[in-house]
Formats: sequence, C-alpha cells, structure tokens
Amino acid sequence: MATNKKRLLVPDIFGMAGLDVLKRRDDIEVATFPGTMRAADFQARLRDLGEVNGVALGGTPFGPAERDAAKGLQVVARIGVGYDAVDVPALTAKKIPLMVAGTANSASVAEHAIFMMMNLAKRAVHFHTMVQESRWGDRMVQLPADLLGKTLLIVGFGRIGTRTAKRALAMEMPVLVYDPYVKADAIRAAGCEPVTDLDAALPRADFITIHCPKTPETVGMIDARQLAAMKPSAILVSTARGGIIVEKALHAALTGGKLAAAGLDVFEQEPTPKDNPLLTLPNFVSSPHMAGVTTEAVMRMAEATALNMLSVLDGKPNRDNVINKEVLG
Repeated sequence: MATNKKRLLVPDIFGMAGLDVLKRRDDIEVATFPGTMRAADFQARLRDLGEVNGVALGGTPFGPAERDAAKGLQVVARIGVGYDAVDVPALTAKKIPLMVAGTANSASVAEHAIFMMMNLAKRAVHFHTMVQESRWGDRMVQLPADLLGKTLLIVGFGRIGTRTAKRALAMEMPVLVYDPYVKADAIRAAGCEPVTDLDAALPRADFITIHCPKTPETVGMIDARQLAAMKPSAILVSTARGGIIVEKALHAALTGGKLAAAGLDVFEQEPTPKDNPLLTLPNFVSSPHMAGVTTEAVMRMAEATALNMLSVLDGKPNRDNVINKEVLG
C-alpha cells in the first residue's frame, strides 16, 4: 500500500452507495472481509493487512483483540446504530472513536415497529390464513382492533423513538414516552406526554414499543413484573435489541392471558433456536432482525458509514455520530 493512502476495511455486504463514496477518493484503499467471519479469522485478517486505519462493522464483534490486531486504527464505524457487540471502553482507552450511522435507518425501524403493531392489531396473518384455507366463516370469531385513539407507550425517545411517535400521532394515537435521558419539555414539544415511572405507565398503554439501546441498565427491563402490569389486551413490540425483553416471561404472559400479542424483530440469541416456544404461538409475530435493513436503508447506512470514517481521517469527525465523544477532546 502506498504510504500516502489510508486503508479502510469493510464487510463484503457493504452497500454500493458507501463504496462509491470511498472510490471517489484517490487517497483511500478499500479492503473487504466476510461479514460472517469467526473472531479468530477476523483478527487474522486485520493482522494480515498490515495497516488498517478504519473498520466498518455489520454484526461482527469488536473488542481489545480486534483493536490490537488493527495497526494504525483511527476509527471504527457501525453500519447501523446499535453497538452492543463493540467494546466501547477498549476503543476509548486508545482514543479511537466509535461511530454509528445516525438517522440512516431510523425511519425504517420506526416503520417496522408500526408495521408489527398493525399486523397484530389487524390480525393480518390470521386473516391471510383464513383466506388461503377458505375459512371465511371464522372471520368473526375474533375481530381486529383499531389503533385510532389507542395509547402508545414508547420506551426510548432517540432517533427511532421520535420517528415512531410522529407516525403514531399521525394515526391519532395518544403517545406516552419513557426516557429518563430526554427532557420532559422536549417530549412535550414533540406532541407526546412524558412519563417518569415506567411501571406506572405500563397499565395505561394499549401498545408498547421498545426503542432504547441495550445496556446493563436495560437488559431484562421488561420481565415478568412489567408484563404483569400491562393490560391483558395490550400489544408489545420490540425492534431494539434482544435481552431487553425476557423471552421466558414473555411466553408465560402470552400463553397465560396476561398479554394479547407481541412482535419481536430481535431475540436473546440470534438466530433464535427453531424450538423457541414463542415461535409456536398464534399471538406472536417475528422477523429476523431486519427492521432497519431495507433496500433504501442499506444504501443510506453504507453512505453514512463511509462519510463517518472519512470525517475522522480528514480530521473533522462528525461529532453527532460519535458514541464516545470524550476521545475527541
């Protein structure tokens, strides 16, 4: 590699929009790696390249071993917004910024949350099956429900939660917001009602959607006690991260008449095992961690990730997208 060039390592699934951004730069060299690489193989790939100034990550974990294998590392960027697979303190210790893709997929995830809510409320899967099986006589056994006038509780009011709120308000749903890190005035300004006690807010909600990051504080946040506080007619959706909702407790609530329905895009273990008992329930829908992965979002995330890495290499980091801002000085 010419000494005047910087090398960026990106997964082989990196969107063309991001590659186009990088290819326009004569001072950038792009290397790739399979996104499904084992940890040991990924570390070997980093070492074999000799120098890696920036790394873009899909779902690949990144910790001290990967950091130390990448000589000359200046930036790590997630092709998305979640970063629970990245050891942030390990990067911070070496003053390496971790960047996320900003708002690139937030609208996509918000749409998916609304889609899951509507899918369950409108009994989409059940009705489709009835038509397939010519069971029209069963259509009145359990009627679908409207979202109109129903109260939505949003847990987490960041890039995705705020956009979910806009879509819910457009459907004439009162919106409650629980987020201890967002000022009440900002929540009110968005047309929503701030709540400071999650347990007290749960019985008020007809729909609950989870949009907070996965942290030690939020792991297991929705357990048996919180599920018991919800209305038996409530619908719970999560497009955040697996482990925030305790799946065993969710199964018990769905089978015990304590919760009407639930939808998960994320699971405690991914891929979730085929024998996960949730998958057998008629009042449960799922998707394979795809809420933020649409045709358009893939392009936006790749472009944002490329620009994030270049901003650091150019000495002008996009602060809005840096997680560990303390490394910027």
